Amino acid sequence: MHSDTSTSQPEDSSERPWIHLTTTYDVEAWVDGCNRDLQRFVKQPNAVGYGVCFRLVHGGEIYMHSAEGAVMLDVTPEAEWAAPAIAAATGVEAPQSQIWLLTDDKLTELILGLSSLIASTRMVASHRYKTKKY
Repeated sequence: MHSDTSTSQPEDSSERPWIHLTTTYDVEAWVDGCNRDLQRFVKQPNAVGYGVCFRLVHGGEIYMHSAEGAVMLDVTPEAEWAAPAIAAATGVEAPQSQIWLLTDDKLTELILGLSSLIASTRMVASHRYKTKKY
């Protein structure tokens, strides 16, 4: 275990209980706070795979990474039950894989749609999204 946090980066932060968000203002405030937390948490300027992990109330996790006008979700197999809620909230059809690609304008709808299904969150510094390599 490294004691020098300036040169090492944790894989994830501690889990935080989720507070149900009900308005777009709530979501915007959460996104703003989350962005600030991620900037403090992720120390490497060229880091990849950082984001937020949502642990769901009924099992499974959804990893979310947002960059360059897009939101990438990695819906673990244990969280596939949440796919209809993601599709309904965002108006995007479920993909054939566990990776969802959304435009960033769907973020508010996504968070509002999932809010009652989330048990907790944690920051993730390096998640390997299950995308195909070509």
